[in-house]
Amino acid sequence: MDQAHATVALCIIGTEITRGIIADKHGTIMARELTNLGYQVRKIVIVPDDGSLSPLLHQCAQEVDLIILTGGLGPTSDDMTRQVVADLAGVPLVLDIEAYKVLHERIGDRIEGANKRQVYVPEGFRVVPNPKGTAPGFTGTFPAPEPSDGRTVTCYAMPGPPVEMHEMFFGRVLPELAEAVGKTLVGRDEYTCFLTPESKLEDICYEHAQKQILWGTRAQEYRISLYLSGGSDLSRQKMGSAVQEHIGKGLVHRGDISVVDLLSDFLQEHAMTLACAESCTGGLVGKLMTDRPGSSAWFWGSIVSYANSAKERLLGIPANEIEAYGAVSEEVVTSMARATMDISGADLAIAVSGIAGPDGGTPEKPVGTVWFGFSGKDRPPVSLALRFSSYGRSSVRRRAAVAAVLLGYFYINGDDLLDIIATWQYI
Repeated sequence: MDQAHATVALCIIGTEITRGIIADKHGTIMARELTNLGYQVRKIVIVPDDGSLSPLLHQCAQEVDLIILTGGLGPTSDDMTRQVVADLAGVPLVLDIEAYKVLHERIGDRIEGANKRQVYVPEGFRVVPNPKGTAPGFTGTFPAPEPSDGRTVTCYAMPGPPVEMHEMFFGRVLPELAEAVGKTLVGRDEYTCFLTPESKLEDICYEHAQKQILWGTRAQEYRISLYLSGGSDLSRQKMGSAVQEHIGKGLVHRGDISVVDLLSDFLQEHAMTLACAESCTGGLVGKLMTDRPGSSAWFWGSIVSYANSAKERLLGIPANEIEAYGAVSEEVVTSMARATMDISGADLAIAVSGIAGPDGGTPEKPVGTVWFGFSGKDRPPVSLALRFSSYGRSSVRRRAAVAAVLLGYFYINGDDLLDIIATWQYI
């Protein structure tokens, strides 16, 4: 591809975006990276999951050399990207045997249904693997629509979910596009941040910015991904380390990491098991742990003891203890963790009890107050409280669940939890 004529159209497909339910960040990220390589991004368009993609794509193919699409590769009838691209290229959709084998290994016979749509690609196009999801991407070249002067158009189609799109774009598509114009990709580092608001993370990045380094963030349900690109390896490392130190111990990790990975990898490596007792999180810690396949090998289960009577009857917490100290207290959460150890026989027990709101807070225990208890074999129990900024009930519950898993990881590693949380400023 001749860099001087490498014009681009970015098509972001998703009804959730056109309805304002979620904001598009794909276009901004791709445009920035492609511009750095010398591509000329002529347009960024957002279309719903309906028939409007076809005429739009036809128009783009008349105007640019490269079209990149995200979204519309799912298994449902409104995921039409494959068919629209095939129609534009004038070829049928065909089953990609290797993509079929890969997906069958992942989901088994469930592929023989709607999921099978995901392994069809336009004839003559090449599959782009998707290690983070079920829908592979694809790429190929086709003659531009008339009047074309013999031009050809290169097309890349990627899935819409951010974790899948980012993996495919940065790991596979962008390197190919850099090679096509004879460019070397700038260095890029990824970090994972827990518990810190995205706006605060942005402020901290500004404070510790290094020359020639660009950064971007991607908020997910339980974490934020931070990307540093450009500059030297040393300057990116310096900025990353400064952000880690500013935010607090253990809240920023290098790479694409889920909080469950940290704890579950340790438990698996040491053949240990985990059990939980949850009050305010209502089973969310257990949900996080069982999101990971194979969790039955190290996760015993979670006792959701929400009401005081459940704490008494399921965990054996004395009623007078709850009455004297309150359900959200050091004494009760310590007893919850110890009881869970006794009941389960696990190597690690985590207990959570707090005030998620919007009601129930007091001057001594405002909304966002959460007590955590940890108990382990051959380890003294530890209990501590955190006060989360209240952005709503669900926000407190999510951050409490993440903190429980994160602190459980540090506890089982023998770290001083009080020393760690003393550095946490922005939760």
